[in-house]
Amino acid sequence: MRFMNDVPSPCYVMEEEALRRNLSIIRTVMDEAEITVLLAFKAFALWKAFPIIKEYIQFSTASSKFEARLAFEEMGNPAHTYSPAYTEIDFGDIIRYSSHITFNSIAQFQRFFPAVSASENRPSCGLRINPEFSEVETELYNPCAPGSRMGVTTDLLNNTLPEGIEGLHFHTLCESSSFDLEKTLTVVEQRFGRFLPQIKWLNMGGGHLMTRQGYDTKHLIGLLQKFKRKYPNLEIILEPGSAFAWQTGFLLTTIVDIVENRGIKTAIIDASFTCHMPDCLEMPYMPVIRNAETGKKNGKYVYRIGGNSCLSGDFMGDWSFDFPLETGDQLIFEDMIHYTIVKTNMFNGIPHPSIVLRKLNGQPELYRRFIYEDYRNRMC
Repeated sequence: MRFMNDVPSPCYVMEEEALRRNLSIIRTVMDEAEITVLLAFKAFALWKAFPIIKEYIQFSTASSKFEARLAFEEMGNPAHTYSPAYTEIDFGDIIRYSSHITFNSIAQFQRFFPAVSASENRPSCGLRINPEFSEVETELYNPCAPGSRMGVTTDLLNNTLPEGIEGLHFHTLCESSSFDLEKTLTVVEQRFGRFLPQIKWLNMGGGHLMTRQGYDTKHLIGLLQKFKRKYPNLEIILEPGSAFAWQTGFLLTTIVDIVENRGIKTAIIDASFTCHMPDCLEMPYMPVIRNAETGKKNGKYVYRIGGNSCLSGDFMGDWSFDFPLETGDQLIFEDMIHYTIVKTNMFNGIPHPSIVLRKLNGQPELYRRFIYEDYRNRMC
């Protein structure tokens, strides 16, 4: 079973047609709702694809000085930057490469605002708020979980914001719907509505999965338009992450061995869950494998899939196939462009998968193939 012979294995293959489809949807929401949409680097930072993205979206959001510099140099505009905590050693670069800086606490704002005020470009400052409301079920991805370190709760604020705060930022969603946002906005207005007439911009964070099949973009647009009419002083900002690269490509792998232990067959691939698909273990969730079903199905051939690192837990299972797998077969893990490439590591000296763009004409363009020096330079 082979799918592609014109790209190396393992390889992330991003499809330009699918990327442009997502970008068109995002641009339509941005234009019709008259809002600002930012590309969130934490989900997708494949800068070689930025020329395509910049045809639709101009701005991005960063969470570190390196991401902010990437925004400035590769997207061509300063970043909207937020970090749970800034340091003096990094903050000069944060100012240099940012148009907006959001602070996670009042103490951080008070500590660094003098440097912002004294700077030449003087980024607009905001405060992250925590509405203490979210319908995200997985605690690992819930920024409003009890005791969360993310954002300022309403009880810590009086009726006026600290002088110098021009915007507010909240984040309560994860691969969520517009109706989840609607519920969040109700709570935000209840707990922080007293500040909305005082500020210039409101960042509604990420998690708006507007490119997923079945997402009600018309409801989202209407919701945002209604909110803007209520608060005409506000620039509304969204910073979806997954939505940009959702279903835009896959991870191509090859089976290098098949082992059996007490009736359990494991197909070992030339990639790694812990190195190349960490969200599968962190979330956890079972990725979709092309031509396979998750779980054990009667009458089918059942395999675990094992990664090629030495970590005992570098495997997932089970998948059922209509045919027996063989060494040399290729497996395709679907939807592996967002929150994968940005999280890959070289544990065990295992190289990153190559990165390929499948262009509109179907031809592959090799973005990057990783070599020994990439690993060596990461170690020192």
